[in-house]
Amino acid sequence: MRLDADFVVIGGGIAGLRALADLVDAGSVVLLTKAGPAESNTGYAQGGIAAAIGGDDSPELHAADTAAAGAGLCDAPSVDVLVRDGPRYVHELMAWGCRFDREADGRPSLAREGAHSVARVLHARDATGREIARTLWDRSRDKGRVRLLHGALAIALLMEDGVCRGVRFLGADGREGIVRARAALMATGGAGRVFRETTNPPIATGDGLAMAFRAGARVSDLEFVQFHPTVLTIPGAPRFLLSEALRGEGARLVNDAGEPFMARYDPRGDLAARDVVASAIVHEQQRTGGGTYLSLAHLPPARVRDRFPMIAEICAQGGLDLARDPLPVSPAAHYVCGGIDTDLDGRTSIPGLFAAGEVACTRVHGANRLASNSLLEGLVFGARASRAMRGPAEDARLPGAVIAGPPDAGNRHEEPREGPTVPDLLWTCGGLTRDGDGLRRGLAAVQRISERLEDAGPPAGADRAREAAVALVGTLILRAALRREESRGGHRRSDFPERDDIHWQVHVAEERRMS
Repeated sequence: MRLDADFVVIGGGIAGLRALADLVDAGSVVLLTKAGPAESNTGYAQGGIAAAIGGDDSPELHAADTAAAGAGLCDAPSVDVLVRDGPRYVHELMAWGCRFDREADGRPSLAREGAHSVARVLHARDATGREIARTLWDRSRDKGRVRLLHGALAIALLMEDGVCRGVRFLGADGREGIVRARAALMATGGAGRVFRETTNPPIATGDGLAMAFRAGARVSDLEFVQFHPTVLTIPGAPRFLLSEALRGEGARLVNDAGEPFMARYDPRGDLAARDVVASAIVHEQQRTGGGTYLSLAHLPPARVRDRFPMIAEICAQGGLDLARDPLPVSPAAHYVCGGIDTDLDGRTSIPGLFAAGEVACTRVHGANRLASNSLLEGLVFGARASRAMRGPAEDARLPGAVIAGPPDAGNRHEEPREGPTVPDLLWTCGGLTRDGDGLRRGLAAVQRISERLEDAGPPAGADRAREAAVALVGTLILRAALRREESRGGHRRSDFPERDDIHWQVHVAEERRMS
């Protein structure tokens, strides 16, 4: 199959759908999605979208909270764009019919989440991402200039003389096809499935990041992986995110004895930043030798079940009552703060290729993302990318970074072919707490798997393509983590436990050496 269009959008989450809403008015668009919008990370986003629209809020205050959570690595121009453009695009969503929860007087209901100084998170019960995706898709679906391909797995960029001219994909029937376009938007979302324990859906395998890197795009900040602290952990059951909005409504973290413990680790208690809470949970488990739990038993049960119906249903399937039972929680991989380097308009180091959403690195999150800024980033930068795609071609104005080559993993003996999988290796060697020896051991093994898959040539099927993407992205994450010899935000090393602003208050990027 060969398709020709003005634009191709790869990914059906918030960034891709927001771009689509504008692109359909400027030309023909092909939208490739591995599954439906509900299966993207956007569709799984429970808590909400942050925006400074409250009477006690301001863009400046939102920027200060974002920068504080980002541990010294948020780029001020990116943050300024996020917090100043955010309210406009959120109001636009409401004008387009997005059904956010409302107060009795009709004002949007605003929740407070971890590391936010005021209530600024809009929500639609506990299915905010799904409601936003519905709104954006409804905005574009009937305009007649969209060709939607469900079950289409993008596998490679079409490159001509260093310029992206489209994408190669595998259709739902397994056949290969191409889309030629004057501009391509990579909006493929995250890569949580690189780790064994994750909140991400099965499709979050890092395909877009892998494709862009293979084509020569610059990637940055991949050591900063956010591990969500409160993930429902029931033996034998899939991991399930328990939204930060639960703690915003008053849920408490407790230990086996039922004692709240977060005040021991941070004065903000249960509403500390995610990296702090995740680390505190691990330390409390080690201190007591027992489990950690999220408890809402002190809150009115009817209010809890009405505010969080989807979470209550999932808990019930596991034999737990959200409103009454202690819910066993542990951290799991949730969000990659780094990605394909972009400028403020989504341009990458490859002409013709744009990126937005979790796959991109706008530097807005720094070393740790502020809760509910992810949907806002996808909304704002998806819109900005679409505007740049419609305009004349311009070179990317990428921010400065230290460009580093692959670190030396050392000499490691060949492991048995039936050794650990890539997600197992990433979880054990590059998870919440890292050290140099474990990173080198994991990198040697994962890099060997990746090189074998890459040397085999273009993937002939979807399973091989996903396997290759996971291995390549895992390699890039471990390389980045081995380079950064400090602890900051979502990157914590036991052999370098302190934050080092003298040597490491920099962004580190990597590019593939093209022959």
